[in-house]
Amino acid sequence: MKPVSLIQFLIEERRAGHINTELSLLIEVVARACKRIAVATGKGALGGVLGAAGTDNVQGEAQKKLDVISNEILLEANAWGGHLAACASEEMEDPQPIPDMYPKGQHLLLFDPLDGSSNIDVNISVGTIFSVLRCPDDVTEPKVEHFLQPGTTQLAAGYVVYGPSTLLVLTFGHGTHEFTLDREIGSFILSRRDIRIPEQTGEFAINMSNQRHWEAPMQRYIGELLAGKDGPRGRDFNMRWVASMVADVHRIVTRGGVFFYPLDAKIRDKGGKLRLMYEANPMAFIVEQAGGAASTGRERIMELQPVGLHQRVPVFLGSKQEVELAAHYHREADGAQG
Repeated sequence: MKPVSLIQFLIEERRAGHINTELSLLIEVVARACKRIAVATGKGALGGVLGAAGTDNVQGEAQKKLDVISNEILLEANAWGGHLAACASEEMEDPQPIPDMYPKGQHLLLFDPLDGSSNIDVNISVGTIFSVLRCPDDVTEPKVEHFLQPGTTQLAAGYVVYGPSTLLVLTFGHGTHEFTLDREIGSFILSRRDIRIPEQTGEFAINMSNQRHWEAPMQRYIGELLAGKDGPRGRDFNMRWVASMVADVHRIVTRGGVFFYPLDAKIRDKGGKLRLMYEANPMAFIVEQAGGAASTGRERIMELQPVGLHQRVPVFLGSKQEVELAAHYHREADGAQG
């Protein structure tokens, strides 16, 4: 079968009426920027990009050099094309307007430029996550409130994994699809169409070092998995944890599994660990379009009404049966307390 390039795929999506020309251009630009990030991450120490940047981001987290480089690459690439009204980054407090010298489009782009950056210096897979929203028709100067749309309004979402191969996983709300970067020709090529996540799984991903801080229903659920054949589930489960959300989610998209970052006593006052707009919503969109589920443990992630650009939430996502069981335990516990 003749290979299908990302550009050909986007043309097909336009002809099918799934996307417009402006959104197609936006995805092309983001993909091109991610190829530049892939080059930078691939050079590692030889490119002088490892180590700390000596600055903190808006979250108060120490930035790596590649965090800053990746953020600048995405901002620069999207500034001049005429497909964006504004963009927002996990690394910046406020949205970035499009410079007045360039035309403005009708889309809003949100991105985590380099997810899992704590893994950069040890050569473990990292990635980029992005989400696309429509700018309200009557808005010419988008502000924070115009980005605060539920995940159900996303027009597109995707992530790129910078690993042994560079992969782009993308959805427009009509299935989830994977593209592999052919480094010899410099193009993303369709490698899996209409990905499906198995409803059942024997793998889970969670940071076990936080176990003592979890709520009781999370303790119950993970306790049952750890008990294996001798416990109420009657079968063994394997744990996987990369500490890079993109890498952990991509494993689930590839072969099934569940990823959890639940609420715990350490992060309760923040509302959770992961960012709704830059991580949870786009990943939820991708996973749901592949037949999986995504929840906070109490409600569907994509139905949340955002209250802040950098809002944090608990995240349960992946194989549907396990996500629904973990969420059931939380709702059951809340009912008992009520």
